[in-house]
Amino acid sequence: MKKGELIAEFAKRTEMSGAAANDAVNTLIAIVTERLKKGDTVGITGFGTFSVAKRAARKGRNPATGEAIKIAATKTPKFSAGATLKAAVNPSKKK
Repeated sequence: MKKGELIAEFAKRTEMSGAAANDAVNTLIAIVTERLKKGDTVGITGFGTFSVAKRAARKGRNPATGEAIKIAATKTPKFSAGATLKAAVNPSKKK
């Protein structure tokens, strides 16, 4: 599902206009992005948690030349699925 499809489905389920649904989805993305920039975590109960992970500086190799290079430390966004989402994706087999 792409962003446009998500917005269309959101509009359909909430009976919002496409423009209002677009604004709502974009606002949610903006809020999560702003909080992650500040180093906060964003938890949505039952869905999951967005956080920032730190990657240490390390050595690597240029695959074209084989030359050793230094890779700088970086931050990367991370998502951990919540229990409800995991259960929905992997329903337990009950007999």
